[in-house]
Amino acid sequence: MPSPKSPRPAAAAPSIGILPLQDAVLFPNLAIPLAVVKKPGIALVEEALREGKSIGLCLLRDREIENPAPEDLHRIGTIGVIQKMLKVPDGTLRCIVAGQQVFRAEQFTQEQPYMVATYTELPDIIVESEELVAMQRNLSGLFAKLLSYLPQAPRELEMEAQNITDPTALSYLVASTMRLDTPDRQALLEERDTGKRMRKLTMLLTKELEVVELGHKIQSDIQREMEKNQREFYLRQQLRAIQEELGEVDPQQAETNELRTKIDEAKMPEEARKTADRELDRLSRVPQASPEYSVIRTYLDWLVQLPWEVQTTDHIDIEKAREILDEDHYDLDKIKDRIVEYLAVGKLKKRLTGPILCFVGPPGVGKTSLGHSIARAMGRKFVRISVGGVRDEAEIRGHRRTYIGAMPGTIVRSMRDAGTKNPVMMIDEIDKVGADFRGDPQSALLEVLDPEQNVNFRDHYLDLPFDLSHVLFICTANSLETVSPALRDRMEIIQLSGYTELEKMQIAKRYLLKKQRAANGLRESQVHIGDAALRAIITEYTREAGVRNLERQIGTIFRKVARKIVSEPQLRARIKPQSINEYLGKQPFFNEARRRVASIGVATGMVVTPFGGDIIFIETQAMPGAGKLVLTGQLGDVMKESAQAAVSFLRSRSAELGLPEEYFAKHDVHVHVPAGATPKEGPSAGIALVTSIASVLMGIKVDPSVAMTGEITLTGQVLPIGGLKEKVLGARRAGITKVLFPKRNEVDLDDIPKEVRDAMELHPVEQLSEVFEFALGKRIIAPTVFETGRRANNVVPMHRNGAMKRPRIHRQRKARR
Repeated sequence: MPSPKSPRPAAAAPSIGILPLQDAVLFPNLAIPLAVVKKPGIALVEEALREGKSIGLCLLRDREIENPAPEDLHRIGTIGVIQKMLKVPDGTLRCIVAGQQVFRAEQFTQEQPYMVATYTELPDIIVESEELVAMQRNLSGLFAKLLSYLPQAPRELEMEAQNITDPTALSYLVASTMRLDTPDRQALLEERDTGKRMRKLTMLLTKELEVVELGHKIQSDIQREMEKNQREFYLRQQLRAIQEELGEVDPQQAETNELRTKIDEAKMPEEARKTADRELDRLSRVPQASPEYSVIRTYLDWLVQLPWEVQTTDHIDIEKAREILDEDHYDLDKIKDRIVEYLAVGKLKKRLTGPILCFVGPPGVGKTSLGHSIARAMGRKFVRISVGGVRDEAEIRGHRRTYIGAMPGTIVRSMRDAGTKNPVMMIDEIDKVGADFRGDPQSALLEVLDPEQNVNFRDHYLDLPFDLSHVLFICTANSLETVSPALRDRMEIIQLSGYTELEKMQIAKRYLLKKQRAANGLRESQVHIGDAALRAIITEYTREAGVRNLERQIGTIFRKVARKIVSEPQLRARIKPQSINEYLGKQPFFNEARRRVASIGVATGMVVTPFGGDIIFIETQAMPGAGKLVLTGQLGDVMKESAQAAVSFLRSRSAELGLPEEYFAKHDVHVHVPAGATPKEGPSAGIALVTSIASVLMGIKVDPSVAMTGEITLTGQVLPIGGLKEKVLGARRAGITKVLFPKRNEVDLDDIPKEVRDAMELHPVEQLSEVFEFALGKRIIAPTVFETGRRANNVVPMHRNGAMKRPRIHRQRKARR
């Protein structure tokens, strides 16, 4: 007998990978963007894309759960298809997922690497009825009304809602677009009856519409309030007109009365008071809406704000003033003495009048801070004006009131800011004032800085005399070359030269270390820079006349120490010379004079720049040619003439140099001064030029430890020069140990600090023969007749009648003629 057939096994339930959603619900037939950041979700998405599978998206019951388990999920979710996926550089994914069908997760069969569950699809239940049609129309109308209150909503959304005929699709569209809480969205998704879902949506949409209408009402009320304010303004203007007809006081009249009171309190001079009263009468007749009203009002405001008679009382105590100057500045004894003398004269005369002081020196030597100290010593207000780069004369004198936006010049504005008629006013960078088609500001400063004229200084805007004679003016400049002679004549020049190494050490220890330690929040116990390290910073990491770069380098070290202390609070930094490069990097400055002058034909000269003294190297080469003199290095006319004089002098002594007579006719001489981008001018490089050329002609190297300065003549004399102190200090900073200078400049040696004079060999010279002896190591030419006479105790042959005999060479030449 045949055996009975065995029953077929039941089909296995379908399974799907589950992607938990933190704060989003996906509805069927709609798409949402997702950011997948956790590893299980990334693995699920990548596998679904690779194998073309759908995924299930279920909402988390608590969005704060980091590693969700099956019990942490809502069982009803939506099956979705990944339409687009993008990998982000941080390893996460950005996806767009489209919903298809609602499902219920039945049993979870896998939890790692991602959750997998069997599922059952949940179709929508639709019961066709007239009530369903009415609810659909009502829901569509409410949704359209809500969109009308939202100007940012696209109009296409309203059209799409009106064109949907399927109530299920309409309910999903409204649910996904409305501003709903996530639990409400999940409840709408779990409701499978379309009619009930639309009823819930209608209730939620009605509440949202009430909130939006209330917000719209509030906005309308605000708009009406603004219209009401505009209406009140119009009525007040009408009321003002009525008050004017009745003679009652209006706001403009009150403003005029207030200005009149301020004019009375300002105690103006007679001419200024007449002008103020006249302008005030004009103001009272001009309507407030007129542009002229604001012009007159601004002018009167300036008049009443100026200190016509307000001044501070001077407290001139000579000892206290010197104490303050010593407290704020190291050394500068001559400058301090001059300031104290100025104050002493003012104390005797009961009024400080006299010349305008002008501090001239390189940057960073304390010119501006001296002004602060003077004001503190006198008990006066201090104001500072920077005129560097000013090219418009109106910046000093102001603009006339005929121009729109006119205002007083910087002098009157500074007086207003000071609040007194006798402040200490510092005019900074006066050498950097320019001039163009708008005028010359230096010419405008002539009246300001002239004690005979500034008693009646007239600003173009005020057009009234203002007394500046009580102001103590102090000017600063780096160089006087660009200052006009007329302006220079009105000032007493006080030179501030650069600091020596010892002075910089003292300034750093007394002022800069304390200042930078406080600026960087450090205590003295946390960081210490020893004398050796400080000296290394000065000589190897700065090369300046002042101390500004030195302060900057100290600040750099302290900032790096502060950074370390933040990481290691117990750190105690001790800065030593060998550890400086750890903080400041490689050493930027070296004493290169010995290396640069190692070749024949190179001599070291000395110059003065706006930044202090310095050295230059002059190089010479001789080559076969036609007797030309070639000069390069952007030399000025005076310096070129010095080079020509040097060649002429050596040609006249060619026999003593042992050169053939035709040497200069058959050789070209090329003189070059490096740093060709920098213009060079002046006669003081004369002896350096002639020494460089003589070195080439004789084949003798110049002593590398020697620097020299002095003007030369065709007869071999060395003439005096200026700026000897600055040049010697610059040579000292560059490592030079010997200096040749004109003998007639010996009177300037007292200005050079004693420690510099003791550390260097300073040799005065009168003749080029002496220069060659010091620089080249031998006297290559004989002394001139003039020099021989001076050295023989000034004994020159005389006639019997007392007249000086002429040298023999002149008598022979006359006999031949």
